[in-house]
Amino acid sequence: MKITRITARAVNAEMRNWIFVRVETDQPGLFGWGEGTLEWKTRAVMGAIADLEALLIGTDPRDIEQAVRRMHKHGFWKMGVIGTTAISAIEVALWDILGKELGVPVWRLLGGKVRDRVPVYTHLGLGDMRAVYETMDPEALADQGCRVVAQGYRALKVVFIPYTHILAPTRAIDHCARLMQALREAVGPEVEIMIDFHGRPGSTAAALDYIRAIAPGRPLFVEEPIQPGDAAAMRDITERAGVAVATGERLIGRAEFAAHVAIRAMHVAQPDIAHTGGLAETKKIAAMCETAGIGVAPHNPLGPIASAAALHFAVSTPNFVIQEEMSGAVPWFDTVVQGPIHRDGDAWLVPEAPGLGVEVDEAEADRHPFAPEVQHAVHAVLPDGTIVDW
Repeated sequence: MKITRITARAVNAEMRNWIFVRVETDQPGLFGWGEGTLEWKTRAVMGAIADLEALLIGTDPRDIEQAVRRMHKHGFWKMGVIGTTAISAIEVALWDILGKELGVPVWRLLGGKVRDRVPVYTHLGLGDMRAVYETMDPEALADQGCRVVAQGYRALKVVFIPYTHILAPTRAIDHCARLMQALREAVGPEVEIMIDFHGRPGSTAAALDYIRAIAPGRPLFVEEPIQPGDAAAMRDITERAGVAVATGERLIGRAEFAAHVAIRAMHVAQPDIAHTGGLAETKKIAAMCETAGIGVAPHNPLGPIASAAALHFAVSTPNFVIQEEMSGAVPWFDTVVQGPIHRDGDAWLVPEAPGLGVEVDEAEADRHPFAPEVQHAVHAVLPDGTIVDW
């Protein structure tokens, strides 16, 4: 069996452009799907996929590890997030091909089933990105949280940490405390709440001030309290936070996670399968974390193919904690791709279809062509004109 063609198409889903990748083989009707969505980098990722195609034409798609090594090692320049996202999309498509050829779901190939249900959470606003990033009023926050719970979810994530420089203003700290209290009172004690800091605090001191303010509301975890990459600073926060700390959505590959795992710099790792190297690399990251007593809650606010990959990962990974999902991101989420995602209340069910179990309506996908994403980050400017992290 040989790879004959690799193509990518952008599908605009308002907040982001999904990037669907199709890997074709010389076996009639046998091809695989992957997803390499990377916000505000769509055309760069699609260009990287086109560049990588030449390395794989004529090779056996079932030799997945070899394909990934070829893409990493035969390009001379080391891959950053753009190149690794392209590799991730292709790698997932190769697993889809292998599963289809053998007639088994991908989770069987990743080690088999370790759970019967996959706990999930979604975002405030059920896909409305303005609700996610702009709900800073306690009453509105509580109302949006109750709407999520009414849809059967028992866990939700919110983003209400303000744009912050080196020190957190007292009024901002107090306001975060009020927001957390209002949300907890509205959804009750049985609903898990995660607070995404989005890397907005400009120092560990600012991050810890916000964490202490929201801790009485008992978050399941606080996410990315500072910008990624500084393992020592993350270790400082994790030791002093008093709540579980998660990070990793912007870490790429085992090497970047290894520095954090070695010093126990987080309680929960959040690798993104679509960005960190694909399914095999994420399984290796999870195994490394398991050895250190660290859980895994993969990042995934992406499209339906990325969600399918996350499902198969979760079914087969012992130290998995909970899965992020965005199935309500656009009204036609389930129209462009028929997939294996079936939610029963607060959990996904285990799929049995071969491969990833996705079927893409390519004509429907083409009805949503590429469009530039909304630049939310332009609002991350303090009153004095200082640009801070979004």
